Amino acid sequence: MAKLALMLSCLFLGMAVLVVHSTNIQGPKEIDEWFKTLNNSKEKLTRLHFYFHDAISGKNPTAVKITEPADGFRSPTSFGQVNMIDNLLTEGPEPDSKPVGRAQGLYAYASMEEFALLMVINFVFTGGDYNGSSLAVLGRNPVRHQLREMPIIGGTGVFRLARGSATARTYSFELESLDAIVEYDIAAIHY
Repeated sequence: MAKLALMLSCLFLGMAVLVVHSTNIQGPKEIDEWFKTLNNSKEKLTRLHFYFHDAISGKNPTAVKITEPADGFRSPTSFGQVNMIDNLLTEGPEPDSKPVGRAQGLYAYASMEEFALLMVINFVFTGGDYNGSSLAVLGRNPVRHQLREMPIIGGTGVFRLARGSATARTYSFELESLDAIVEYDIAAIHY
């Protein structure tokens, strides 16, 4: 029961990061005014491309295990393990490439038959036209598939009311350290 409470707390904390980190937060009056303009607004399609650096090893890991199955249950697919992340997003695949934001949230190993993750992640953008805006992803990521598609279920700032698709492709994976770099292509519809 305590682990369930911890997992739920982490889930809500991860979603709350979206609100706390954003620098362009508008108040209720500004948001009401924005909604009033929707009838005259046209939807836009924004395409983004970036790299997600999942660092489990080293001095400063950005993905850490927060829970695993109770009672010594072990699964070859890590079923039941949950990791919290604050991963770097960059323009290119190199870790020293220009940062564009952070991926904050968690992923859980959700399949007993294959390596498939439940992703609960906010892509929080930290520069340029999208500074302070975010996109929320909630979906299944079968990590051994060459291409994986996950839904975009919302956003903030520039991406308020966003919906769309996030396509992931593993760029590199280190078997010993379990560190990975994942290439993302985003197609987001928003106002």
